[in-house]
Amino acid sequence: MKTIGLLGGMSWESTTIYYRLLNQHVKERLGGLHSAKCLLYSFDFEEVQRLQHQGQWEEAGDLLARTARLLEGAGADFLVICTNTMHKVAEQIQQEVSLPLLHIADATAERIRKNGLGKVGLLATGFTMEQDFYKGRLHQKYGLDVLVPEPRDREVVHQIIYQELCRGVIKPDSRQRYREIISRLVEQGAEAIILGCTEITLLVNQDDSPVPLFDTTAIHAEAAVDWALAVDAPPAHRANPATSA
Repeated sequence: MKTIGLLGGMSWESTTIYYRLLNQHVKERLGGLHSAKCLLYSFDFEEVQRLQHQGQWEEAGDLLARTARLLEGAGADFLVICTNTMHKVAEQIQQEVSLPLLHIADATAERIRKNGLGKVGLLATGFTMEQDFYKGRLHQKYGLDVLVPEPRDREVVHQIIYQELCRGVIKPDSRQRYREIISRLVEQGAEAIILGCTEITLLVNQDDSPVPLFDTTAIHAEAAVDWALAVDAPPAHRANPATSA
């Protein structure tokens, strides 16, 4: 079994889900007392989100890249960034380490394509919904047509993530607002919805959507176990300048 290097704590609320899912999947596949071999670095998310909202992405990338080198030195066999938004700096991280990096957008897009779908709605932080590093990868590398909510709805989705979900606050009225936003995306033609922020799974599930939901947290964790248990070395899903911002 390979050792998974986790860049977590962004937020810790969703990182706990990663840890649980990784261990559950390994136990289900290997039985007995087996659990996942992993190294976790958990950031102080206050520092990271400040850099995000100040637009200091290079500094944020340097922060994660330094930590990725620590995980590499400690014996990790590949890397998992436990957040969608910070994949904006995935290429910057990849340039600093020799380890393969399991990109969350790749794992998600492969699952969507496997289900024969091509037009999807995206719920995520404002950074992920509005910038091209994520949508562009889904479209250019996998041919997916990605819809995002209108500006007012994007602001609602973003604020609920940072002001509530990252703080462990779950509100029924916020769930209802997400349901309404999902419905509007479906009216625009979305065949499925990507929960493109690792905290959104804390708020909504398949019962809240008339079309399939693709939970990036669950998909990413399962793909990480696939890599960890693979006989051969995991493929290098390296950030590609042609398909990322």
